[in-house]
Amino acid sequence: MTDKNLRDLRKAATVESPSSPPTITFPCDYPIKVVGDAAEDFAAVVCQVVSRHDTTFDATTLEVVESRNARFQSVRLTMRATGELQLKALFDELKATGRVHMVV
Repeated sequence: MTDKNLRDLRKAATVESPSSPPTITFPCDYPIKVVGDAAEDFAAVVCQVVSRHDTTFDATTLEVVESRNARFQSVRLTMRATGELQLKALFDELKATGRVHMVV
């Protein structure tokens, strides 16, 4: 094996660090999945919160998926994100409802 085929493991890898967040260019269409306990009005609550943060949000694009045992629901949607502050405020308000377990 020649020296040209060897890689120096002491050098930093050129791949992105797993701790660095992905770069998002705003504004953009931003897909979100909101998971909470199954209830008839869960999707409506999520829709109301999202509509306050994105006035152009189209609720007809909302998709509700129940878990296998129908204990949880995930609401999948795409909103127009304008910046990190908007997304943080949205996530905070969704969590503040007390009905949301996870936002992905």
